[in-house]
Amino acid sequence: MERLAVYCGSATPADPRYVELARDVGTALAQRGIGVVYGGGRLGLMGAVAKGALDAGGEVIGVIPEALAGSEVANHDCTELYTVSGMHERKQRFTDLSDGFVTLPGGVGTMDELWEAMSWAQLGYHSDPVGLLNAFGFYDDLIAFNARMADVGFVREAHRGILLAAETLPDLLAKMEAYQPHTPIFRMKAEDL
Repeated sequence: MERLAVYCGSATPADPRYVELARDVGTALAQRGIGVVYGGGRLGLMGAVAKGALDAGGEVIGVIPEALAGSEVANHDCTELYTVSGMHERKQRFTDLSDGFVTLPGGVGTMDELWEAMSWAQLGYHSDPVGLLNAFGFYDDLIAFNARMADVGFVREAHRGILLAAETLPDLLAKMEAYQPHTPIFRMKAEDL
């Protein structure tokens, strides 16, 4: 994995562990020689990921929508900063530039990015690993919900393993490196659907 898209919140929670986590993830990825592709912002967890990676000498590629770039939240310290027309183009650029996806704690935008990465993996738009860093148990309920969707039958058995979750970054990266792509819906026969 040469580059990973990192999805996370642009907010700064009151609990400092979240910002520390984001900074540590950026630092660790840079130390491993893995470039960061992220939302291009300088605030919250986004800014902390970028700062951690940049301070460690890593590559940081920001992708920010025009509407946010003009509101002084864009991080012009990035190695490269792309300004795109909107969120769909932003997520497409994340996919085009990355070899996988890591989701840190975040809110609605982070969930949008995670679920689209999973949906595109199911369909076959990409075959990259989709990782969820479940630090501090933040995503316990989401992991349970994803399992429930599979148990009920809304997620095909072949796709149950798309979401890779771990509590620490080293464990998550190990799972992502070992990931074997599944059979996407585009290549399944009607009787398998």
